[in-house]
Amino acid sequence: MKRILVVGVAGVFLLGLLLGSAELPGHRHEARAGVRRGIHKIRHIVIITQENRSFDSYFGTYPGADGIPMKNGVPAVCNPDPTTRECVRPYHDTSDRNAGGPHDTSDAIRDIDHGKMDGFERQARRGRFLACHDTDNPGCSLTPRKPDVMGYHDWHEIPNYWDYARSFVLQDHMFEGVNSWSLPAHLSLVSGWSARCAKHGAPMSCKSALRAPFGATGHHKKLDYPWTDLTWLLHRYHVSWRYYIAKGKQPDCGDNEMFCSESPQSPSTPSIWNPLPRFDTVHRDHQLGNIQRLGDFYRAAREGKLPAVSWLTPSQVMSEHPPALVTAGQTFVTRLINSIMTGPDWNSTAIFLSWDDWGGFYDHVEPPRVDGEGYGLRVPALVISPYARTGYVDHQVLSSDAYLKFIEDDFLHGRRIDPRTDGRPDSRPDVRENAKILGNLVHDFDFAQKPRPPLILPLHPPFS
Repeated sequence: MKRILVVGVAGVFLLGLLLGSAELPGHRHEARAGVRRGIHKIRHIVIITQENRSFDSYFGTYPGADGIPMKNGVPAVCNPDPTTRECVRPYHDTSDRNAGGPHDTSDAIRDIDHGKMDGFERQARRGRFLACHDTDNPGCSLTPRKPDVMGYHDWHEIPNYWDYARSFVLQDHMFEGVNSWSLPAHLSLVSGWSARCAKHGAPMSCKSALRAPFGATGHHKKLDYPWTDLTWLLHRYHVSWRYYIAKGKQPDCGDNEMFCSESPQSPSTPSIWNPLPRFDTVHRDHQLGNIQRLGDFYRAAREGKLPAVSWLTPSQVMSEHPPALVTAGQTFVTRLINSIMTGPDWNSTAIFLSWDDWGGFYDHVEPPRVDGEGYGLRVPALVISPYARTGYVDHQVLSSDAYLKFIEDDFLHGRRIDPRTDGRPDSRPDVRENAKILGNLVHDFDFAQKPRPPLILPLHPPFS
């Protein structure tokens, strides 16, 4: 009788999959079904996205990482400054507030300069002039007039980030998914694509785009993103998700401004850091309520009610987006991670921490070419989990597409945002999760190890 019962349940599950309504891993039914193995030990994925830092600007001197080229302990690279006519080497920057540089696609191209990686000082000078000449932009008065894009921080200024790297996993070849600024990066983060569309509500009218305007505007001039995002698959297969956003201000940038005014930010306000309210899929599935305020995340973490997938977005003051303070961002991130580690869900959680784009800061690694959109420049990235390897530096080529891939492999049996199979055609040129160059985040975990205890760090470590 017991054997018949097991076969019957399996048959119902398979039938449910065929009908598109079965619960997949990550749900209460599966949690009661038996022992979880491998990647499926991760029941909660939390993606924290900070703003505008390059890998070299935060971890360029981290031991064992592909950092700033050195010779006899001195940086062996430099960038020419057109104003001083000096070649500026990377230097230790002890400032808590930075300016960075402009960071749209044209700036990335000029920063990279055919692989010479020597355009950062020039673009910072140009961006400062365009942003601050004959204006009263507040960002100009808060930051130094001399470019600081060649400066780097280390454990003195960001001790918690370095402690996470020492204790868990640092990824030193995480590239921005698209070769552009914040909005395309956040579109790519949730959908694997950044596009411009000819018609409102018409996903087949979309073409790859890295510059504004994005999405489409119909006769009523309402911007929408009609292509498919990950929430379409998550909703279809009953995988819980939330997009938590801090209430406050966010940069109101039209495209690539180095400094720009601020606008209000809330779960109901579509913005460059909160794109999901404009996705047609979210409206069609009646999932706008899944875009919530940050306080709801803290409550879910405290009560052991984290969804399967969470995206966490800061407000400007805690984002590390210049001119925000580095320490304020580190405190924000530490508070988020501490809340997960002290909650009931820690033993089944993976935290992916990264920065959305390079912010104009120097990096010495030329990004690889992947279709027409990317990759962009390197950004800092960490994996924090009770199953993460200890003190490991991951050299795989990665992008935010790897987060989509991990989520799909964990909760969706490897289903991809693929117009041929996902039940919702769009005109994307490729399936980013399947790019041959893209690494696999599974290699950052040891699922055979006993879950590691939390690492609770101080919210305000000394800034030296």
